[in-house]
Amino acid sequence: MSVGKTQSSQKAIADAPTAQAGEDISHNLLGQRLGRKGRDTRERILAATEKLLTSETDTPLSLSSVAREASLGMTTLYLYFNDLSELFLAVLDRTMALAEEAYVAKLRTQWPDENLGACCEAFLHDYCHFWVFRVRILQLRNSYIDAGDDRIRAHRIATTTPVLRLLVEQMDGDPDDTLAPTYAMATALWTGVERSVTLVTDATFKSRSVRADVQSELLLRAEARLMELGIRDYRGRS
Repeated sequence: MSVGKTQSSQKAIADAPTAQAGEDISHNLLGQRLGRKGRDTRERILAATEKLLTSETDTPLSLSSVAREASLGMTTLYLYFNDLSELFLAVLDRTMALAEEAYVAKLRTQWPDENLGACCEAFLHDYCHFWVFRVRILQLRNSYIDAGDDRIRAHRIATTTPVLRLLVEQMDGDPDDTLAPTYAMATALWTGVERSVTLVTDATFKSRSVRADVQSELLLRAEARLMELGIRDYRGRS
């Protein structure tokens, strides 16, 4: 490829709109329609990224490491993703698409009062299990948000909101009333759940804690108990 062509291609890619998570991608960043080969290449990039993020190795995630893993050139990567954040967002979108079956579905059935504690514990363990197998992806998501990435933050809000609404419904509240005490309680409960699961799946916690498995179980039970008390309290007010 000539220098002139390379520069014009890079400009076209830079000017192209950023792909949004969840979209049915039909064109690359040059506006070219994706045929089977193009879709296969994009899938190859995403699969390589996921492999890097779920393997036992600590290879830092970068566009160059993805390119090496996918056996592709950097120019090819830039045909599909403007930057590393956009690539990660596409992987995160695929990851969170699994949340419904993994743990969200449990919230869609009203938990009976007489079995509320057990339902909360089962939900916490399902959510923790979801984290265990995707811990590096989810930790990286949090790191991007801490660093001020608005795209990743918006994605997290979009995937968290349905869970908050379902928790409000468990409390017999109105999920559309975001200023109601039930919505505030749901937010507080979910914040506690996320922080607890983030802690018990952290490698540093596991390595430094004596009997980390026991401590993890006790922490999850405590969080499940808080969830039970919060839900039960607001059900009693309805």
